[in-house]
Amino acid sequence: MTITNIEKSAPQTLTHVSSTGAGRCAHYTPTPITGQQYSISHGTYKATVSQLGAGLRSLTYEGKNIIVSYDPNATIPCCNGYVLVPFPNRLEDGEYSFEGKSYSIPIDERERQTALHGLGYRYLWHLESLTDASVTLSWRSPAIIGYPFDVVVTVTYSLDDNGLTMLTTAANQGNTAAPWAFGIHPWLSNGKNGYGNDKIEADNARCSLQLPCGQHVIASPDRLLPQGEESVEGTPYDLRERTSLSGKAFDDAWTGVNRAHDGSSTAIFTRPDGLAVHLKGDDTINAWQVCTGTGFPADAHPAGVAVEPMTAYANAFRTGKNLVILKPDTTYSTTISYHVEHV
Repeated sequence: MTITNIEKSAPQTLTHVSSTGAGRCAHYTPTPITGQQYSISHGTYKATVSQLGAGLRSLTYEGKNIIVSYDPNATIPCCNGYVLVPFPNRLEDGEYSFEGKSYSIPIDERERQTALHGLGYRYLWHLESLTDASVTLSWRSPAIIGYPFDVVVTVTYSLDDNGLTMLTTAANQGNTAAPWAFGIHPWLSNGKNGYGNDKIEADNARCSLQLPCGQHVIASPDRLLPQGEESVEGTPYDLRERTSLSGKAFDDAWTGVNRAHDGSSTAIFTRPDGLAVHLKGDDTINAWQVCTGTGFPADAHPAGVAVEPMTAYANAFRTGKNLVILKPDTTYSTTISYHVEHV
C-alpha cells in the first residue's frame, strides 16, 4: 500500500502529538472524522471509500458524479453511501425476537421510534487490502446486547471496464445462528449540484427511473413501517418501464422483483445529461427502496434520488420476511454493481 492510494486529505498520522494538541508537528494533518479515505480508479471510473462504515463516498465516470458525495470532515448528511448491516431500513421500536430470545437495539430515529439502517455505519472499519483498483474493509460486530452475534462483514469495492462492483460477505464465526439482512443507501446524482427542495425537485423531475418490481410495499404514513403489499399495476408505483420522476415523491419500498435469467435485477436511473446509471443486484436482492428526499431540510437533501437494493425490506428482524438465518461457520454474500452508459 502506498500513500498515493489514500486521498491526500487523509495522510498517515505522525510521530508526536501533545496531550493538549498544541505541540503538533507542523506537517501533521488530522484524519477526517469519517476516517481514512481510500481512492481507487480504473479507466474513466474513480471511487472513494470512507473508513467510517465502509461507505462509498464518491463515484465518478468521465469526471461526472454518479452518486452524491459528501465532505469527509463533516457528519454524513443523509445516510449517503451507507452499508446497511446487519439490517436495512427500519426496525420497529428497535426490538425483535430471534430463536426464543428478545433483543433491543438503540432507537436512532426518534420521531418514528425506530432503529434505522443497522449498526455498521457507526464504526471505523479495518482495512484488509488496497490496490489501485480495489479496496477491501472488514467489520466485526461488537459484543453488544442488542446484536450479540459474532459476525464478520467484509466489503470489497473493485473497478474495471464495466464500472464498480461491491461484494459484501457476512461470516458467522460464532456458536449460534445470527439474523442477517443487507442493503446499501446510495444517492444517485441527478447530474446537478442544486441546493434546497425546489431546486433539487426540479432537477430530479428531469430524470427517469426504471425499477424491476411488480409489488409495492404499503407502509404506515406515520412510521413508514410495512403493512402489506399491493400490485403496482395501474398505480403511480408502476416503474417497470422507464418513468419520469416529474411530480413523483417517494420514500417507498418495492418487492416482487422481476429477475433476469441469472436471478439478478437492475434499476436504471437516467439523467438529462445523457447518462444512464445501471444499479444491479444479484439474486439475493429481494426488494428495492426509493427515496426522492421530498420535503427534507435543505441541508439534508442530496441532489439526487436514493435507490437502494436490499435483501429484505423494513422490519425483517421482526417479520422474518426474507430474513437470512446465518448458521455458525457459514457465509452469505451479495454482489451489487454500478455501470454507466451514454443514452
